[in-house]
Amino acid sequence: MLTLDHLCKTYPNGTQALDHVSLCVNAGEIVALVGGSGCGKTTLLRLICGLEMPSAGAVAIDGETIAAPHPAVGIVFQEPRLLPWLTVAQNIAFGLDHLPKGERDQRVDEALLRVGLSGYGPRWPRELSGGQAQRVAIVRALVANPKALLLDEPFSALDALTRASLQDHLLALWDAHRPTLVLVTHDVEEAVALADRAIVLQPRPGRIFADIPLDLPRPRDRLSPEFAEAKRVVLNALDGSLTQPNPAGGNKATQAAGWW
Repeated sequence: MLTLDHLCKTYPNGTQALDHVSLCVNAGEIVALVGGSGCGKTTLLRLICGLEMPSAGAVAIDGETIAAPHPAVGIVFQEPRLLPWLTVAQNIAFGLDHLPKGERDQRVDEALLRVGLSGYGPRWPRELSGGQAQRVAIVRALVANPKALLLDEPFSALDALTRASLQDHLLALWDAHRPTLVLVTHDVEEAVALADRAIVLQPRPGRIFADIPLDLPRPRDRLSPEFAEAKRVVLNALDGSLTQPNPAGGNKATQAAGWW
């Protein structure tokens, strides 16, 4: 279980990014973080993976406090960030040096097969399309079998068809070992397609405004009335997060924000 206990983050310049954010994410659960500009979504991910330290509160995974980058927590950024001097296979195997070579090679081959890139191991990152590179970045994060994987808008730079395809690939990869996934996205359809819950954050400072269950059966039919209704509920919550007063900081800045 991933636990956020009254997380607060104030930067040295006085900007209060998060104010008493508490959340429990069950093992194997997929949670989407959505919210307006300035609500602290990326800051929250950086705190969870140990790249930032909270001003108050704590992050823990299975009861162990996260105080620095932790091998149980992986992260995928908006850009693939593949190492250009390593092949695709070497990028995926990066960080697996503790494993015997045979097991390491097997994990890489299986990972490439799962995302439709079998045979791409010897290629260089520059030879990949944007969607292919992001698939490699995702399997690189998952091949180490983390307990939790954080994704910071990993498909935002891709076209709609590629994005939908990679969402399906992500779910297939997740289904193999069921790590906990925490996804930051501005795409409400993406949140409904992937997540078990949508956490709507209210901006300036970031606070949880709504925790919305998304208990649609998988695979999810994006054209179904149930899917459309779930999108409507999340969109209404987003609108409310931008128009209702934030008890921590009033509503002037909140009204000026946009969730897009």
